[in-house]
Amino acid sequence: MKTAEFVNQWEDEENYAFEGWDFSHIDGRWDCPEPPWNYQAVVKAYLKDTDTLLDMGTGGGENLLTIGHPYDNTFVTEAYPPNFELCQKTLSPLGITVTRTFSDDKLPFPDECFDFVINRHESFDLEEVNRVLKKGGFFITQQVGNQNSVDLVQRFIEGFNPHNPAHVVDNYTGILKSMGFQIIDTDESVYTVNFFDIGAFVFYAKACVWEFPGFTVKKHAEKLLECQREVETNGFISCIGHRFIIASQKTEE
Repeated sequence: MKTAEFVNQWEDEENYAFEGWDFSHIDGRWDCPEPPWNYQAVVKAYLKDTDTLLDMGTGGGENLLTIGHPYDNTFVTEAYPPNFELCQKTLSPLGITVTRTFSDDKLPFPDECFDFVINRHESFDLEEVNRVLKKGGFFITQQVGNQNSVDLVQRFIEGFNPHNPAHVVDNYTGILKSMGFQIIDTDESVYTVNFFDIGAFVFYAKACVWEFPGFTVKKHAEKLLECQREVETNGFISCIGHRFIIASQKTEE
């Protein structure tokens, strides 16, 4: 295939609509292992049907719905306009309360109004989490760690500095403890992610723009062609995957 044909294919992937937090478009074209824990199972181990639940940055609500919490006790926030509109169409009719947010340090809820706050792959401000969470309430978060994709990003983004060095388990558990939270459990996983075609990588890079700032097919065509040759030789290109989870409870004192 000629260079121009590759570039045209990759630009199609670049422009493919990404909705919610749905990577099914590249199913079978990449291998991104799940962490050794089950996020939904961790949440459900502590969540009661009577709890008022907040899911921060719910995306399209795909993961939230697998938890199966009563809809009238479920609240979600979302900042990204297309996903907020999607949540209004899919979650609001179920009875889930959908709220638009604009910054991590200002959640539009009263003090101590939630029994349970969850957060999967979304940024957060622990002061705000603490403020809206009732005494005895739970905060559980699974995060994309600061080493995620860093080796692949460095191939494309000149002068790239590693992701936020404070985005690690020990930092957040230390802050939570200082706020009076009990750390129930933590875990961390570093693994290998494989992309079996470059179009799949392009789709991923455009969806995760915060990991690949300034990435475009046009700007990085030569680097993409280098990766294409690597796929033709090895069958894939690889990068680091990094996840961690923290389960905590706000003390009654």
